[in-house]
Amino acid sequence: MLSKYFGVFLFLVLLAEILGTVGGFGSSVFFVPVANYFFKFQTVLGLTALFHLASNVVKIAFFKKGIDKRVIIYLGIPAVVFVIIGAYLSQFFNTKILSYFLGGFLIVLSIVFLIFKDLVIKASNKNAIIGGILSGFSAGLLGTGGAIRGITLSAFKMTKEKFIATSAIIDLGVDLSRSVVYYNNGYIDKSLLYLIPILLVISIIGTYIGKKILNTISQDQFRNFVLVLILLIGISTFYTLWI
Repeated sequence: MLSKYFGVFLFLVLLAEILGTVGGFGSSVFFVPVANYFFKFQTVLGLTALFHLASNVVKIAFFKKGIDKRVIIYLGIPAVVFVIIGAYLSQFFNTKILSYFLGGFLIVLSIVFLIFKDLVIKASNKNAIIGGILSGFSAGLLGTGGAIRGITLSAFKMTKEKFIATSAIIDLGVDLSRSVVYYNNGYIDKSLLYLIPILLVISIIGTYIGKKILNTISQDQFRNFVLVLILLIGISTFYTLWI
């Protein structure tokens, strides 16, 4: 199927990278639903981790001036620990049920934040740790946890550049960790490794375009865009499960 729709697949991956860059929480939230059309779920997990590694290295290079070290420690460390747990458990859980739960959670949470614009998560170490645990576990189990991390990061009122750079640093640690576990689980199909350099080029182009778009929108527009993207991610999760 991939060979027949290879061009379509690459275009959708590029779109996922652009949207992930503008949203600030990475491309996996869009890449996972896209890749699910072409590969079995376990292969999607392995391919997502490898693609995201390249994607986050590129984002760090583009946005390296903005990093919040405190958030990296309190959110990043729990995320890395729990992505390992989630990745290991992915071979035992019914991921379809968990995907429904994740989709519903994201839809409800994004709608609440869009309607009640003054409602914010308190920027505390405790909430950063909780956000790290949830996003890491979700990333390991379902392939994507960036939207949960994005909601948590939005509490810390970062600039667009710092938001993206901090998220990318955390995500890099998450992807390195889960890649090892996915490999041990047998999720990384060696016949698909030829896609990695292609996806790397796409991540560079997509990140560059995303950064250009970011330069044209305000901070408030950016926050609303992030929330709308999270809502769309939740809806797309349900859609891919129903078709």
